[in-house]
Amino acid sequence: MNDERFMAAALALGRRNFGLTAPNPSVGALLVKGERVVGAGVTAPGGRPHAEALALAEAGAAARGATAYVTLEPCSHHGQTPPCAEALIAAGVARVVCAMADPDPRVAGQGFAQLSAAGIEVLVGLGAEAAARDHIGHVLRVTQGRPSVTLKIARTADGYAAGDEHDARLAITGEIANRRTQTFRSLHDAIMVGIGTALGDDPLLTVRQNGLDQKPLRVVLDRRLRLPLASRLVSTAADLPTLVLTGAAASLEAEAALRARSVEVERVGEGLLEALRALARRGITRVFSEGGPTIGAALIGTGLADEVLLFTAAKPLGRAGRPALSADALAALADPARYGERDGASYGPDALRRWERRLA
Repeated sequence: MNDERFMAAALALGRRNFGLTAPNPSVGALLVKGERVVGAGVTAPGGRPHAEALALAEAGAAARGATAYVTLEPCSHHGQTPPCAEALIAAGVARVVCAMADPDPRVAGQGFAQLSAAGIEVLVGLGAEAAARDHIGHVLRVTQGRPSVTLKIARTADGYAAGDEHDARLAITGEIANRRTQTFRSLHDAIMVGIGTALGDDPLLTVRQNGLDQKPLRVVLDRRLRLPLASRLVSTAADLPTLVLTGAAASLEAEAALRARSVEVERVGEGLLEALRALARRGITRVFSEGGPTIGAALIGTGLADEVLLFTAAKPLGRAGRPALSADALAALADPARYGERDGASYGPDALRRWERRLA
């Protein structure tokens, strides 16, 4: 059916600006008249203008009598911009096909009600499953006060993320998989690691790929403020946004030293959920976690990992090392009531498996 085809196109369009639109979701919108797309829009970087406003601007007078395909309910409240529902009504759109309602209490069905009251035909639910995945960060932020989390783990063929405690950092995956990881990073608002990864790997946590100029917030979970001042994260903090989430008992002197080097420090309550809620309060909707085995096991075990990306290299470590995933984490991924395995892929010699958390 044409409705399905155009909704699929609107969903694909909305995915283009993942990682750019926080605190707003990246919505896709198409205006179609007959078989012709007369206007298209995706939420702009920074969250505004909204997708519908951009599609209407492109369509101009051709919007009258058109069908709008939108991946999330048009907003109905007055904020920094006029409501999209009112704009669609004023433009004379005849029909709106929308994938899902917006759980934001400022909208929550009111956009659909306004459209229906104006005599516009409204169809809701086409593409709902895909839209729920695409907008999961927005949905979780407004319903649970946390962002969505994509967990990325890399392991050797025999299941290890690292060697012994004093071994040098392992280069597990190859160039093709590493480039794919850069793309995954670019689709998120923040990149998060634990202090163990920060100490062991001294990462930069940047998006390093031609054509991508994004600077996600770099987040370190560090309850005792052990992040070295000489680390690459600290030494680049003046140019790249960097946040350390720490505990109430952390050293005030260490906090002052980090702040003097342009690192933000925020004290949060115990547990990963409290850290994620602190990010949500900053407007973060999508987090990419490369936090290593400890953080990974905790995210999976508590159901806070909404998507899990597991890269497995072709080469084994060949000796005892640190397992990439604990037995409990592997059992959780294998539990169909908790996670479902989705499409995988090969990147050169490395294999990717992907799981999604079951949505209620």
